[in-house]
Amino acid sequence: MQAELTSAQVAQYRARYPRAFSRPLKERVATWAGGALLLAWLIWVFWLFDITPMRLWNGLSGLGTIIVLMIPPSPGELWMDILKGIAESVAMAFLGTFIAAVIAVPLGFMGARGMLLNTLARFSLRRLFDGMRGIDTLIYALAYVRAVGLGPLAGVLAIATADIAVLAKLYAEAIENAEKKQAEGIDAVGAHPLLRTRFGVLPQVLPVMLAQALYFFESNTRSAAILGVVGAGGIGLQLAERIKVRHWDEVAFIIILMVITVSIIDAISGRIRRKLIGGRELAVG
Repeated sequence: MQAELTSAQVAQYRARYPRAFSRPLKERVATWAGGALLLAWLIWVFWLFDITPMRLWNGLSGLGTIIVLMIPPSPGELWMDILKGIAESVAMAFLGTFIAAVIAVPLGFMGARGMLLNTLARFSLRRLFDGMRGIDTLIYALAYVRAVGLGPLAGVLAIATADIAVLAKLYAEAIENAEKKQAEGIDAVGAHPLLRTRFGVLPQVLPVMLAQALYFFESNTRSAAILGVVGAGGIGLQLAERIKVRHWDEVAFIIILMVITVSIIDAISGRIRRKLIGGRELAVG
């Protein structure tokens, strides 16, 4: 059995480790003040947005009514248009991701530390990436719809523009984390810096780049469905039209079809990504 601590021992430990027994009064007051400020801010936000229990209850009741009207799902008479919209969304996601991935490769090398550009140019390029990432795909879609007109071209350009900066940043980080010994070996034989990049760095990071592009393709398939709402093509247009006329059974069918499509793409791209990353780990090992 463990011996109980005496009062003297407790006092000794309390003097040595005061925070283990109780926090200082100043710290407790600061914690309570911070909690009070957070609660006050939440109350103010609820008041500002007019979030009331009655509004929440009415909204949930309306949502329940819509869900009931969605059962059973039905493709409707224009089911071929739905299938065409799904195929269009997948094609938009693939083309947009492919264009972004191709353009992001050289940008990633230029944005990586110690590769092709000096510090000032690399810093400026990385800040450009940050600025482009701050704009959502939907904003790009609205701009491209005004520039090139309605249709899938605007969606492809929006996806590509939004993904270029993100992929370039991810590629740059992968390049910076690549093993340096291979590149140093090519430098040792007096090869040109471009050959150093081509044979010393690219083979190491290419599987990672492909895996990331596949993940973005999967994600962009979901994004492409939303872009159609603003006229950028894809299944989003079919979805928006049926919501306007309250054909909720067809809306449910489209949602289920979108979930199945994304799940299939996720399963296929996931297997490919695991093989790519696994092959890279074996090569490095």
